[in-house]
Amino acid sequence: MMKRPATMDVYIDLVNQALVEVEELRFSIEYDEEFMEDAMGFVGQLESQLKEMEASMKDGSYQFVDEDLPFMATVKSHHQVILPFKGLLSQINNTHRQGLEEE
Repeated sequence: MMKRPATMDVYIDLVNQALVEVEELRFSIEYDEEFMEDAMGFVGQLESQLKEMEASMKDGSYQFVDEDLPFMATVKSHHQVILPFKGLLSQINNTHRQGLEEE
C-alpha cells in the first residue's frame, strides 16, 4: 500500500491528480468508445465526486471518516484496464479513512 500524504496540500494534490486522470479517461472514451464503453457510465459521476471532495478540502469543510468514499464502489467493480488509476483512488480513499500520515 502506498504511503498516505502527511499534509492536506499533498492530499489535495492527489485529488487533483485523480481529476487529471478522469480527464484522460474521458479522452480515452472519446478515442475508443466501443472498448471504453463501461467507463462511460461512471466517468461523470466520478469527476463530480472528486470535484466536490476537492471543494470541501479547499473550503475547510472536509472531514476524514473511517468509511469508503462514494466512488469506491465503482473502483472495486471495474478492472484496471477500464480504470487505470485505481491505485490512486484507493490511496485517496485510504487517506480519507485513516487520516493524514503522521511524520
